[in-house]
Amino acid sequence: MRSWLDDVGMAAATLRASPLRSLLTALGIVIGTATVVAMMALTEGLRLEMTGQLSMLEAGAFRVEKFPMVTVGHDAWHRYASRKDITRAQGEALRGLPHVAFVSIEEQGRRPEAVATRTRATRNEIDVLGVLPDYEFTNAVTVASGRFLSHADVALARRVAFVGAGVADVLFPGADPLGAEIRIRGVPFEVAGVAERMGTVLGLESRDGFVAVPWTAYDAVLGRALGTNLAVRATRVEDVPQAMAEVVATLRRVRGLGPLEENDFEVFSNDTAADLFDGLARVVGAATFGLCALSLLVGGIGVMNIMLVSVTERTREIGVRMALGARRQRILAQFLVESLVLALAGGAIGVALGGGVALVARELDVVPARVPLWSVLLSLGSAAAAGLVFGIYPAARASRLDPVEAMRAE
Repeated sequence: MRSWLDDVGMAAATLRASPLRSLLTALGIVIGTATVVAMMALTEGLRLEMTGQLSMLEAGAFRVEKFPMVTVGHDAWHRYASRKDITRAQGEALRGLPHVAFVSIEEQGRRPEAVATRTRATRNEIDVLGVLPDYEFTNAVTVASGRFLSHADVALARRVAFVGAGVADVLFPGADPLGAEIRIRGVPFEVAGVAERMGTVLGLESRDGFVAVPWTAYDAVLGRALGTNLAVRATRVEDVPQAMAEVVATLRRVRGLGPLEENDFEVFSNDTAADLFDGLARVVGAATFGLCALSLLVGGIGVMNIMLVSVTERTREIGVRMALGARRQRILAQFLVESLVLALAGGAIGVALGGGVALVARELDVVPARVPLWSVLLSLGSAAAAGLVFGIYPAARASRLDPVEAMRAE
């Protein structure tokens, strides 16, 4: 045990003697471990954030839309855009299905709107939705004060609105918005209720910047919507697969799809979003580990080169130690420990840098970040492995020196 501690002490002294050379030698390892820790911290933070914040639907609910959640490329967008629109009639056709409890038919404008009072206004960033009362039971929206829209509001095309917490903050800071008037394109609406605060999606896009109005009033004020989307809630959470199957079969029938034709609509739930993110996280993880492996390879070669230089510079010292009785195994162990300490020092610096990047990103609210312990252990373990693997050859070379020839070296 004493000899191992001596080797570690000698290795640390060697690093302190040439700190700049040691840092440059381990630079590849520093970069590799910093990359792994930073990327895994960001990925883990986003995963945890997504688990809580991408629950855009109530439990047991799913959405039906014309476009998929993610569209990559201009050609793909045009292919989906050429699909037939989802219509209100198609949404109404889903009512009464055995495993369907609620159907929310939602319309959204071609662009975000500015919403104003007599003295204040939002930017052109508010999503104005034309909805039915079922919206409350299919989407993850909770009434904080007032009420949601009613069937009477829809039937009478009342100009009432249910607003997100972000809209209420901007238009009515410190005041009660219930019963107050807001204007959309200059048309007055009375605030009937305010939603509980929902925060942001992944720290980027606010979920509180919306205004929901009866779809009948929406048509009268905003005209034709960009498109109609559906949110469907199953009778029970465990009935979601059956409800999805019933919805898909019904929509295929009413949209006139043949047996061999693909669906020309998308069905997705909170789990779909989570699965999508998991897939992206796996791709990011694979790319990160690939970059880490390359950096460790470069860093390991650097460690091997500097250890070979060290063997050459200390040839006479090695010969003297052998002449005084040091066994070849002790010389081998000494240089292996030196390469291990050098690599671990680089790994520790990389972990500190990667953790620092993640901390700064979290404090600045750029993206959430959480450093998982396994990423730190993996980074340090990989650095240690690189040090041992690439330190074997220089250590073996040092242990095989002839003592007499080594002492003659200048």
